[in-house]
Amino acid sequence: MSRPTLYISRLLPNPVMTAAQQQFQLVNEPRDISPSWDAVKAGLHEAEAAICTLTDRVDASILADVPRLKVLANYAVGYDNIDLAAATKQGIIVTNTPDVLTESTADLTWALMLAVARRVAEGDAYVRSGAWPGWAPTQMLGADVSGKVLGIVGMGRIGQAVARRAAGFNMRICHSSRSTRAPGHFPVLWEQRALSDLLRDSDFVSIHVPLADNTRHLIGHDQLALMKPTAFLINTSRGPVLDEAALVGALLQRRLAGAGLDVFEQEPECHPVLRDLRQVVLLPHLGSATLATRVRMGMICLENIVAVFAGIPAPNQVT
Repeated sequence: MSRPTLYISRLLPNPVMTAAQQQFQLVNEPRDISPSWDAVKAGLHEAEAAICTLTDRVDASILADVPRLKVLANYAVGYDNIDLAAATKQGIIVTNTPDVLTESTADLTWALMLAVARRVAEGDAYVRSGAWPGWAPTQMLGADVSGKVLGIVGMGRIGQAVARRAAGFNMRICHSSRSTRAPGHFPVLWEQRALSDLLRDSDFVSIHVPLADNTRHLIGHDQLALMKPTAFLINTSRGPVLDEAALVGALLQRRLAGAGLDVFEQEPECHPVLRDLRQVVLLPHLGSATLATRVRMGMICLENIVAVFAGIPAPNQVT
């Protein structure tokens, strides 16, 4: 029996590629660069199954001409890159990779929080430059993290994981979510607040919402104006949730102390002024970038595809 055809848009870690080659006939040899829209279209046209990444735009025009495609496994938790309505209309099952990247993304959120508060990237560059004259009492003074207020925008899996880590820093947690949780759902010390109140009171604000029509530019000029001038903003969710131009304005006018960003509005580009601001730490979308996590994400994609071809429900189908 011939193996089903599988399109993989990007080169995945070796264990995933090995498993994919054993179970499927690959439409292509994936490369470690982002494919063009035309390349994605051609790959999906030939495939019975596909693994795409969050940078691959799979729109209705592509999905109108995929005669063999049965399942589209998105190598991400979010799936805003896929026209889900169009896929459903074509009878294509779409899956994602929830849970597996929760802890690694929460870890990176904390790495950004500590780095921007304690000027880690700036200090590293200073030492590497050879210009550091030695220790001084007033040198590169940063901000405390312990004992401060952490505001979490979006209290899903990752937001909760970030909050759990805050216990070791004796931080007070306030959070804003689109849904109201039943009493007792979260620890009593995690206080649900309106977004405006959270922004006013927090020393650190960390964003953890999916990208959707109602979250695009969720944090813009008006929201940033509510924050303390001593506060820091962290974003490890999706770039367009934050208005980068508004953030640049707030930073230049010193209405905000700093920011840590792992995602950007127009990846791989970021607002050019951000690169010049020392109070900003910039990372190249590393939220889930540990070897174990990225391998597990790929294996989950394959497990979902195998389930579809076995005629059983995909474990992570999105609707």
